[in-house]
Amino acid sequence: MTKAELCARVAEQSGLTKKDTLEILNLTLDTITDALARGERVQLVGFGSFEVRERAPRTGRDFTTGTPTQVPASRAVQFRSSKTLKDAVK
Repeated sequence: MTKAELCARVAEQSGLTKKDTLEILNLTLDTITDALARGERVQLVGFGSFEVRERAPRTGRDFTTGTPTQVPASRAVQFRSSKTLKDAVK
């Protein structure tokens, strides 16, 4: 499902216009992104939670030459689904 398809379905179910629904969806995603950028955890009860994890620097391998290479430390977003979501997907 694409963002446009999600927007269309929500608009259909809510009775809002697609334009209003898209604006709300964009604001929601921007708010989640901003919170994660600040290192906050975002928990949506019944859906799941997003949090930022620190990845330590490590030694990787260049696939073309096979030589070791340094992979710098980074931050990555992790999503953990709720039990409700897991059960719904089963």
